[in-house]
Amino acid sequence: MIGTKKLNRRKYKKLKIGLILIILVFILTAGMAMSYYNKAILPMEVENPKDISLEIPLGSTSKEIAKILEDNGLIRNELIFRIALKKKNAESSLKAGSYVLNTSMSLYEIIDSLSRGGKNNNVVKFTIPEGYELKDMAKKLSDEGLVDFDRFMDLVSDKANFEDKFPFLKELNKGQSLEGYLFPATYEIYVDSTEEEIIEKMLSKFQQEYEEILKEEMNKVDMTLNEVVTLASIIEREAKRDDERHLISGVFHNRLRINMPLQSCATVQYVLGERKENLSREDVQIDSIYNTYIHSGLPPTPIASPGEKSLIAALNPADVDYLYFRAKEDGSGGHIFSVTYEEHINADPSK
Repeated sequence: MIGTKKLNRRKYKKLKIGLILIILVFILTAGMAMSYYNKAILPMEVENPKDISLEIPLGSTSKEIAKILEDNGLIRNELIFRIALKKKNAESSLKAGSYVLNTSMSLYEIIDSLSRGGKNNNVVKFTIPEGYELKDMAKKLSDEGLVDFDRFMDLVSDKANFEDKFPFLKELNKGQSLEGYLFPATYEIYVDSTEEEIIEKMLSKFQQEYEEILKEEMNKVDMTLNEVVTLASIIEREAKRDDERHLISGVFHNRLRINMPLQSCATVQYVLGERKENLSREDVQIDSIYNTYIHSGLPPTPIASPGEKSLIAALNPADVDYLYFRAKEDGSGGHIFSVTYEEHINADPSK
């Protein structure tokens, strides 16, 4: 019995010593790692600094940028650079361009410089607002001297021109245009970019949104990708306020469920080719598959390019009983939502 106690004490002592050693090794390792990190962020050369000219290509990842910097003798270690980026929350702020950096700059000074942007007359930015149609994009980009209007419209008229590079396009109908699938955002491109390259950049952004946001959420609704984007495009054109996107989605989902026409003014405006403030009786009777006043269900394709918030709203309708909404007249951009038609026609839009 006594021997067993002594044995247990020895085991405990050995365990305690082992634990202390592990802690000491951990502390020593952490200290060495911190020491290495602090050294790695220092300038490469202070006494004999020199300027380094380099190019950060458009679309470069943080890993690719780190390699460029290391290859040019501006940083000591790619991994430390990427860790520093995370610490500064600057992973998405690095900009393409031509830079003249100096070996006397610390790693954090280099990050700040790359975040401000370099001098590059070969790069230009353009912004596509949410809710734009293909023709709006073509006109804007044409006016900015970035594309030929007719060439752009010809390329986006058929998904077949790009579906080999973008698999999600195979889910669309044969011969369908890219309406709704050129993602609205701000882009950086080279000034001599072709129409194809610009379109591919916008499709790449949509694919990113699809992979990161839509794909996992698609099981929430019994809809195809094309139906989701089509509904999102209608929500985009109808909603003026972010806090109403899910409510408007709820109204449309309720109508679709009971096979009630969506009666969206935005779909008629798409047919007319203009965004009239008030539609006439003749307008809402126009003979078109896109006219949701006379046809139940969704139109065959999107009517504009929806942004992320409208795409999310299309997949996450508010749990409401509303079947109607009408615009307020108080300048707020808001709507009055109603369950019954009687409530709808009696709603006071001035309130």
